[in-house]
Amino acid sequence: MNLIGIDAGGTLIKTAHRMNGKMVTRTFQSEQMEECISWLEKLGGESEFFITGGKGAHIQSNLSGQAQQIDEFTATINGTRYLIEEEGHEVSNYIVVSIGTGTSFYHVTPHSFQRLFGSGIGGGTLIGLGSLLSNKETNFSSLVASAEQGDEKESDLLIRDIYAPTPAPLMGDLTAANFGKAHLNQEATSHDHMASLVLLLAETILLLSIQAAQAHHTKSLVFIGSTLEENPPLKRRLKMFEESFDYQAIFLEKGAHAGAIGSMLG
Repeated sequence: MNLIGIDAGGTLIKTAHRMNGKMVTRTFQSEQMEECISWLEKLGGESEFFITGGKGAHIQSNLSGQAQQIDEFTATINGTRYLIEEEGHEVSNYIVVSIGTGTSFYHVTPHSFQRLFGSGIGGGTLIGLGSLLSNKETNFSSLVASAEQGDEKESDLLIRDIYAPTPAPLMGDLTAANFGKAHLNQEATSHDHMASLVLLLAETILLLSIQAAQAHHTKSLVFIGSTLEENPPLKRRLKMFEESFDYQAIFLEKGAHAGAIGSMLG
């Protein structure tokens, strides 16, 4: 029997199944749900579906094969554990930071896990605020490309800006206020503001991640979620403070599909 995992989130639908011994993943936009269901039906045959995520019930009601709902938190951690082992990362006590539409934080040990808390800052923020900053652009890849072209220092107020012309008592390049001079610098472009937005996401998520890690006596942060997929500026900014704040950022190659993979594994 072909086992198929489905993670139907607020923005994306992710799938995972094995083909010729290899893990195969695929992603659909939520508005492509009918296309996704049609594709799943074509896999058909003796397929058994394992579904998680907020829109999972709708998909389940439209599939003709056997379908079972899987707890979302359990699926996320099972998929993360599988990917950590597959990719050869040697961590046992760590914080999982799942950056999807919003962001969830988990503490994981070899025999247990606990969802700690969540944040409304995530991929939905990137697309929603990004569309306001870039003349209603809503394509994720285009917004990421715009951030790559920008310089957040043109939009953010930095510590050195506050203390200039005297030396700052802290690292001068640290952010004092995200978008803190966006209204003052008329030369700042939409690309600069997009770069500022990506940094806002990274700094906020990282601050919460480090606090969670310190509370649970670990330095390992495992980042997963669809917002990281093909998003070099966000990954780069999540790693940029490793030396200053003594943590290890780990990015899983198929981390966007951790929930779907974990569902498939049951």
